[in-house]
Amino acid sequence: MDTNIFNDSFSFNLKIASYDIPPSAVYPIFIIGMLAYLFSVVCNLTILLLIISQKSLHKPMFYIFFSLPLNDLIGITVVLPRVLIDIVTQEHTVYYPTCVIQAFLIHMFGGGTLFVLAAMSFDRYLAICKPLRYHAIMTPLTVAGVILLAWGMDFILILVLFLLQLRVRRCRSFIRNMYCSNFSLLGLSCGEDTTVNNIYGLFITAYMHLVTLGIQLFSYIQILLACVFNKQSDAKSKALNTCLAQLIVFVIFEFITVFTITTYRFPSVPSTARMTIGMMTFVISPFLNPIIYGLKTKEIRISFLQIVRKRKISI
Repeated sequence: MDTNIFNDSFSFNLKIASYDIPPSAVYPIFIIGMLAYLFSVVCNLTILLLIISQKSLHKPMFYIFFSLPLNDLIGITVVLPRVLIDIVTQEHTVYYPTCVIQAFLIHMFGGGTLFVLAAMSFDRYLAICKPLRYHAIMTPLTVAGVILLAWGMDFILILVLFLLQLRVRRCRSFIRNMYCSNFSLLGLSCGEDTTVNNIYGLFITAYMHLVTLGIQLFSYIQILLACVFNKQSDAKSKALNTCLAQLIVFVIFEFITVFTITTYRFPSVPSTARMTIGMMTFVISPFLNPIIYGLKTKEIRISFLQIVRKRKISI
């Protein structure tokens, strides 16, 4: 047996893949990355604070929506700062328990996005297709149940995925990516059979997408039919504007995710390009989502402008 591999099994410090970046580009990339991160954090926190502080946003729709910017903050925070620090320090090491936590939160972010968007689409279906029964159905208890179901299903599915890691013995200490994931952690195994892990990973990926896509297709088809048969143009406009932001966010997230998964199926794709595309999954959505909702959701836009005007008057 290779003694180096044997010794790696006792190491909690893992080496992690790095970008091949020219020295002259290190600090420009760091500055651009940090500006993107800070912009995302400020925008998502602003939306969270608006929902908390503004009574006009204390509605079932926004209570459910609250989970989306919160989830985006988790996604971008567990990935981007550490990658940027590695680019500057050139250390490219990660503590094993930290790697596991990062991988767990990354998978929670991906599943959370799907489940939260599905919950939001179902809420819009009830609001637009069953307006007279909406408040009777979406009671505080129901809203809390929907939110807990979305986060609970995500947590349980991902928890089982990582509990299956306990059966795999680790002999390697190199993560073949810029961030940790279930797939990269399995790559540390001693060549053991990881079929169960792979099958379950494929199962939850398919399950999450089929269930959440099914809920959204049902909701938006019903909303579309309601718009077609509703002769009031203002009602149609309100319905479409309400759902448009959610549809844009969902399409962007699915496109990035599918594109990322596809690149890993083609060995000819350079590793640097593959890692960059993978990073986009955790950067683009948290960066764009608050902009999309800020522009397309009237209540959020009005609440924000009211606060800005009040501050101007007080100054």
